[in-house]
Amino acid sequence: DIALELLEAKKIESKTRTSTVQIDASQTEEPISKYIYGQFIEHLGRCIYGGIWAEMLEDRKFYYPIPARRETWRTTREQARVLADSPWKVIGPQDAVTMTTENPLSGKHCPLIRVDGQSAGIYQEELALVKGREYIGRIVLRGEAALNPIEISLVWAERDRDRQTATIQKLSKTFTAYPFKFRAGVDTDNARLEIVGSGKGSFAVGAVSLMPADNVKGFRKDTLELLRKLDSPVYRWPGGNFVSGYNWQDGLGDPDKRPTLTNPAWTGIETNDVGIHEFIELCRLINAEPMIAVNTGFCDAYTAAAEVEYCNGSIDTPNGKWRAQNGQSKPFNVKWWCVGNEMFGRWQLGYMDIRHYVLKHNWIEEKMRQTDPSIRTVAVGDAGHWSEQMLSHCADSMDLISEHFYCQSLPDLTAHVRQIPNAIRGKCDAHRKYRNNIPALKGKDIRIAMDEWNYWYGPHVFGELGTRYFLKDALGIAAGLHEYFRNTDICFMANYAQTVNVIGCIKTTKTDAIFDSTAYPLMLYRKEFGSLPVKVSGWDENLDVAAALTEDKKFLTIGAVNATWDTYQVRFDLKSLTASGKANGWVITHENPLACNDPGRPALVDIQPAPQADLSREIAFKPISITIYKIPVR
Repeated sequence: DIALELLEAKKIESKTRTSTVQIDASQTEEPISKYIYGQFIEHLGRCIYGGIWAEMLEDRKFYYPIPARRETWRTTREQARVLADSPWKVIGPQDAVTMTTENPLSGKHCPLIRVDGQSAGIYQEELALVKGREYIGRIVLRGEAALNPIEISLVWAERDRDRQTATIQKLSKTFTAYPFKFRAGVDTDNARLEIVGSGKGSFAVGAVSLMPADNVKGFRKDTLELLRKLDSPVYRWPGGNFVSGYNWQDGLGDPDKRPTLTNPAWTGIETNDVGIHEFIELCRLINAEPMIAVNTGFCDAYTAAAEVEYCNGSIDTPNGKWRAQNGQSKPFNVKWWCVGNEMFGRWQLGYMDIRHYVLKHNWIEEKMRQTDPSIRTVAVGDAGHWSEQMLSHCADSMDLISEHFYCQSLPDLTAHVRQIPNAIRGKCDAHRKYRNNIPALKGKDIRIAMDEWNYWYGPHVFGELGTRYFLKDALGIAAGLHEYFRNTDICFMANYAQTVNVIGCIKTTKTDAIFDSTAYPLMLYRKEFGSLPVKVSGWDENLDVAAALTEDKKFLTIGAVNATWDTYQVRFDLKSLTASGKANGWVITHENPLACNDPGRPALVDIQPAPQADLSREIAFKPISITIYKIPVR
């Protein structure tokens, strides 16, 4: 109620302002790199598992013993619900299920279920189903042939008819995979999968998987459709802090045999179901370039070089041959490689002093480049002493240098929005000074890859780090894009973090996915804004204006971010150009800066057509809005 009262008060106080903005197309900057629209995904929270990947089961390879020794779920300080123990429960006598260490399929143990005349097994609940949707899966079992058929059931109510059951008539003494398929009878958030044996004997469960049948190569169809619309040209993976404790070899081979491990940097477990092959497949599905970060925390130069060889080597190389054995004979040809992540931070696994790290970076980058001289590498940067030392001692061992920043929430709307462009400008200004002051940079053009940038605040509604974003955050992201456009001489790449759920521009539940507010400026500018920036004057922090010509110079595009409660009436003074028709436009706005989108509900924030505009007259820009106009020119 207080928030609504404040909103009404602001609307009453709002007024109309007038402004004149000059656009001089005779003064252009370097073209906008498409890589400014990059994205970043990490093995954290519900970004990949529970967001992009379609697997419905938790702990499907039985990392935790059954039954659980404590509560299955815990709540973090930021209100995220995270897995803390086994989600599997026992059917029948509790002592019927034990964990055997005898030749487990994956990891150190697997459940052994002993049946002695009474049905026994395991089940997992809290599965979300959509009525009429098909679900497919597989289970990997071994056991005694004398057992009665093993029943795999998808259950959505207690009555016998409110389930579907697949039977496995006969087991093998060695682990064998058996497929199954179901069709849901109702919409529910609390279905369960049961694995039950009867008769007399024992059987072991090595792994089990359940996905919607419409998954695409293991990825969620709904999330994949949004990723395609987002149209990012490059994705950075697998971290982030995660990478400094990650062994890339764990994500290879039969997914059911890959080890499940404790997430090395965050909470919960890492099933390794998504590894290099799956990431490359994702990039192919959404027409994006892969950008892989190597582990410079707990790994060495030879591990990193082997990863490059695995991805890019011919089948005549040891690791290229291994890749072919895993189903991909042609090289992945990964061009972009991040040499580590945030090694300046004490939170980082393998953190070390800059005096030592410059030696490690040069060693690792050298071995990677010896393996494939065509790769382009991104070094770990952090504006200040760290970046200065990296550029002073490693300038011959990098193509780009990374910078990261995150912003919090501020109560004043304009101040909240300006945090993002101010941070970008601060990073770019620092690197211009380095170019003037560091001798090692003479004759070099090492630009910034801002490969993590975003807002980061508020409760974790969508899992660990799953913050919700509002229209006011979308304004900041749009203003940030404007600042990148003003700094094309120094900033080559930017990777919005982290795409899905985890401080991401896409949010999901178990059955729905939607664009969060921050997705819309990224998507709109990527699709409609020009690529050749032109000089703009007369704008200020209240109404941030940027302009660019399209590549063919047939259209002028104007972007305006109104970070106030006021309406702006703007007259555009064009230099060296003449409008040859009316402008088409698009607008992202809402009367409430806290408007946001939730999966399964109609979107409050989206892209709407703006009224056609005539540049010979004043153009109105709504309060709390992002607007792009596209004008034919001559």
